[in-house]
Amino acid sequence: MASIEPNLATTPIPCRFLGRSGHPVTIFGLGGGGLRTPLCVDKHRSNFGRTGNVKARNGRNRLMRAVLLALIAAAGISPVSRGLAATQLAGTDAPVAPADPKQSKEGQPLYIYAMAATGTPMSYDEAMAVASLQGIINRKSPEVYLLSHQNSRPQFWLDLLAKDNRWLHGREKKRLTDIDALVKLAGTRVKGAVIWDPAVPASVNVATTIAGVQDAVVLSPELAGRHLAKWRLPVLKDLRGLFTGAETGSRKNDAYRWAIREYLAKGKCSSKRLCLFEDSFTTRARGDLGYVVTRDWAVKNRAFVFDLSPWGDEKPQDDSTQRLGLDLETYRMILAETLRQSAGKHMTELTGFFAFSKYANMPGHKSTHEPVPTEWETVWLISPYNCYQNTVASDCFNQSLHSQAPRQPLTQHRTAKSIPLEKKAYLCILMADYDSATPLYEFLPNHWHNANRGKIPLAWGINPNLLETYPDLIAYFYSTMSAADTFTADASAAGYMNPNRIRKEYLPLFVRHNQQFFREAGMTMAPMVLDWDQPSSAVKDAFRQFSPDGFATIVMDLHGTGGKLPDPQVWQGMPVLELINNACNFAGTGQTADIMAAAIKDRGNKMPGFYFFRCVWVNPTNIIETLAALRQKHPELNIEVLDPHTFFALFKKSHDQQDKPIAR
Repeated sequence: MASIEPNLATTPIPCRFLGRSGHPVTIFGLGGGGLRTPLCVDKHRSNFGRTGNVKARNGRNRLMRAVLLALIAAAGISPVSRGLAATQLAGTDAPVAPADPKQSKEGQPLYIYAMAATGTPMSYDEAMAVASLQGIINRKSPEVYLLSHQNSRPQFWLDLLAKDNRWLHGREKKRLTDIDALVKLAGTRVKGAVIWDPAVPASVNVATTIAGVQDAVVLSPELAGRHLAKWRLPVLKDLRGLFTGAETGSRKNDAYRWAIREYLAKGKCSSKRLCLFEDSFTTRARGDLGYVVTRDWAVKNRAFVFDLSPWGDEKPQDDSTQRLGLDLETYRMILAETLRQSAGKHMTELTGFFAFSKYANMPGHKSTHEPVPTEWETVWLISPYNCYQNTVASDCFNQSLHSQAPRQPLTQHRTAKSIPLEKKAYLCILMADYDSATPLYEFLPNHWHNANRGKIPLAWGINPNLLETYPDLIAYFYSTMSAADTFTADASAAGYMNPNRIRKEYLPLFVRHNQQFFREAGMTMAPMVLDWDQPSSAVKDAFRQFSPDGFATIVMDLHGTGGKLPDPQVWQGMPVLELINNACNFAGTGQTADIMAAAIKDRGNKMPGFYFFRCVWVNPTNIIETLAALRQKHPELNIEVLDPHTFFALFKKSHDQQDKPIAR
């Protein structure tokens, strides 16, 4: 089975994909003027000009993410990443300093459990139970590592992290043959079982919340009947028949409101993390484990887990008889109670993404809302509650274990080169959208190990808040970076939010949150801030305190409030520019070169000019070949590609000397 990641190295983004059934699935995005057009349309010929309609111009923003999640949620594709086998990478990875044996638990066995992942309800139920047990066992110590017979990425990371003195080096591996062995390993750490109700798909999320709070294994009625007697575990909560719709007219919303009262409002759940995990509405029937294997993370952190629509103007596919706007009301209740619990002391990560097939316009679900606007609406909704999103988190195995890897401050070069300011088009390339767990875990290895990495300066966007989830993965990428690589933040900052939506009284908290992560990641730039309008003075003041070397933004005003891009400027020493989104979807070298050229000319082709391009999930070879085509087809542009530190520093120099003659 092929990877869910499009093969961007050789083909344009396709508009049709094969689902598990073998039938093609058409994924739609936004075209010019709000028209629905396939993603493979030549969108740069649509109404996306810089001075055109803001919605149309930015409608394709983050469409690559839409493709990914549409495939996961609607097409039923199992993300089996083959990429580069670990054996192929042998000898290419620079060893790192030995980890502290006390932290790495050297001498303690690493227990391996391999899930069948057969695409059946039975495998769904097994994975749900296993993930909840893993979260309990790994809460205080990294002991259990899950593998999958259908996904090779967990094995890839295990092989890599267990060699060259990385933190799993020297750990004896012991296989657990079945779920009984896993329960035996858990011992008294698991206090009982919670049984969810297949008749109420939302109850599987409520059960996961309870499992984290009460150290329980999550069981379907079938698994409970098969195993509970021999495990001799008490039933701590049986959710069958509990949610009838008597409270709200919706069994789904009754379930979440009961959980809010019983767990969230009583301070039993963490206020640092919410989990937006798709429930069992369609996933159990097809054995989709995307947001099942992630539940170790929810249980470990005692997170509140839910699955609701961010829209108040239409009913969701999974609850079409509910009162209009009910999902959104419950969503806001969760956010408001979490903010009350956090008391402004820390921000909250929302891990996971909305279910495309239920809340956006997809095959089988006609909606007025396309996937990309649904993403933006979610972030617009959560930002005033001090929430930021770690969006795509499906199929991310072993977060409860990886998160316990030793953490030390990361370093990278941050010195701008001293070069003369000439009459050129200066370009910088952001290798974008590694801002959430799945792209970091699943996609980045494929592009990072490209043979041409290091031959051209590139900025790689990784959100530093992911150091809480996959610190060992990020440390690996830092340890193998070349002099031509620079890591920057990706979507917004240390987490994806709309900074203009953060309440004024919480901006100091926002600054402290970002300072912590930027400092640990050795970052000083935020080149992909996503918002509904240009940054306010207060927002620029905030970013200047942790991102002084550069700020770039994409603006997408879907609420029609008059949002616009900022003028290029230097705000109290911090460069402020547009992040150009035209070439985000790689369409082949020649076409992408033409898109870049059109974007430069559309912005006046100033000399000197500064153009920061966002390119999503491509490899260095793609970029090198595209720039060669750009030079060949458009020699009049006189381009030069710079690393981000030099790019922003030269822009500042140009800004300071804009009235002075420029060297030829």
